[in-house]
Amino acid sequence: MSTDTLSPAERSERMRRVRSKDTKPEMVVRRLVHALGYRYRLHSKNLPGKPDLIFAGRRKVIFVHGCFWHRHDENRCALTRWPKSRLEFWEPKLLANKRRDRENQTKLNELGWRFLIIWECELRDRVELTRRIVDFLEESE
Repeated sequence: MSTDTLSPAERSERMRRVRSKDTKPEMVVRRLVHALGYRYRLHSKNLPGKPDLIFAGRRKVIFVHGCFWHRHDENRCALTRWPKSRLEFWEPKLLANKRRDRENQTKLNELGWRFLIIWECELRDRVELTRRIVDFLEESE
């Protein structure tokens, strides 16, 4: 069993700062999409997974995923690391996040919605990110 390197008060403070919406990566994507001329809604509770950006007229959504929290490809992404302490707590929690994401994606498909996942690490290449977003939003069924 590994022990936490932070005191309970320090851990509580750190976890309190973790946001579920309006994260820095999400704000980067939102500003880019808006600058491209697209308009969207935010975090609909009526859609599986509460997508970050919703393009209702196109029946498309974008998720902006943190590589750590949503378990991006561990073999290719340095941001997808395992915590150094309390792995018995974190491993089931983080794997459940990934499983829930897959379930939500399946539900969106069944409802006739298309989705794009943008990973936190992909924000570095703005040219490629812009191309992916435009290709996704402009592709027809």
